[in-house]
Amino acid sequence: MNKVEEFEELRPLLFSIAYRILGSVSEAEDAVQETWLRFDGSTARPASAKAYLSTTVTRISIDVLRSARVRREEYVGPWFPEPLLSDPYQDPARAVELADSVSMAALLLLERLSPLERAVFVLREVFAFGFDEIATAVGRSEAACRQLLVRARRHMEAGRPRFEADRQERQELATRFFDALKDGDVGALRNLLAADVQLVGDGGGKAPQLAKAVMGAENVARLLGTVFPWLLRIDVSFELHEVNGQPGAVFRERDGKVLQALVLDVLDGQVQAIRAVINPDKLGHLGPVGDAWAVDREVRQARRRPN
Repeated sequence: MNKVEEFEELRPLLFSIAYRILGSVSEAEDAVQETWLRFDGSTARPASAKAYLSTTVTRISIDVLRSARVRREEYVGPWFPEPLLSDPYQDPARAVELADSVSMAALLLLERLSPLERAVFVLREVFAFGFDEIATAVGRSEAACRQLLVRARRHMEAGRPRFEADRQERQELATRFFDALKDGDVGALRNLLAADVQLVGDGGGKAPQLAKAVMGAENVARLLGTVFPWLLRIDVSFELHEVNGQPGAVFRERDGKVLQALVLDVLDGQVQAIRAVINPDKLGHLGPVGDAWAVDREVRQARRRPN
C-alpha cells in the first residue's frame, strides 16, 4: 500500500484513540489531520505504520489535552465531552472495552486522570497495546507506564459506572422515556427515573439550558414534562440515536438544525442520569447548528399566550 492507503486504513483507530484522550470530536479530527501531515512529510518509511501513526496521534493528543485543561478549568458550568453518534473503529475482540470507554460517564472519569495517565489507560485498557508500544508513544519507560496504569485504574475503578449489559433493554427503556417526554407524561417519566437521578446541561455559557443540575425523580420529571412538550409545539423534533454508546436523542429545530444532544445513563432498568449537550461549539459535527436562544424566546412567548 502507498502512504495514503496505509493512513486511511488506520484512520478509524487514530480517531478513536484521539477522541478518548481528548473527549472532543473536533480536536480529535485535528489531531488525526496533523498526524497525516507529519506522516506525509516524513522521508523515512516506518517499519510499522500502525506503530508510527499511533505514537504520533497519541503525542499530539497529549499536548492538546494539556492546553485544553486550562480552558476546561475556566469553562462556564459543567463540561461534557462532545457527543459521538458512532465510533468509526470496530474490533469484535474489544467490543466491550470500546463501548464502555466511549460513554459520557467513562469519559468524565477519564478527566480525573493526568494526560499521561489518560493516554496510557486508553492505549492499554481500551486498545490492548503492549507496554513497549505504550512506552514509545508516551516517551516513558515501560516500568513508568505500568505505574501510570496502576494509578489510572485506581481512579477509574473508584467511580466506574455500571450500565445495563442488554442493549435491547436499554433501547426499549429509552423509547418509553422519549414517548413520555413527547407527551409530557410526568407520572410515566417519574416511574422510569432512579430516585436520585441527575439532569445536567452543558451550555458552556453559549446557550440557554434547563438548569446546571436538577436532582431527584420528582424534580426532574416535572421539569422535563413541563418544558419539552412546549418545544414540540413550536416544531422542535428529536430522533433517537445512540450517543456515546448509550441511548439518547438529537433535537432539531423546525428547519433541521441541531439544538442539543441528550444522552441517558441506564442501570437496573432505570435512568440514573440525563446529560444534555447544548453548547453550539460541541454540536457542529452533527450538522448545521440552530439558534437555541431564538428557540428559547419562542417557547417563552408561546407559554405566555392564552390557550
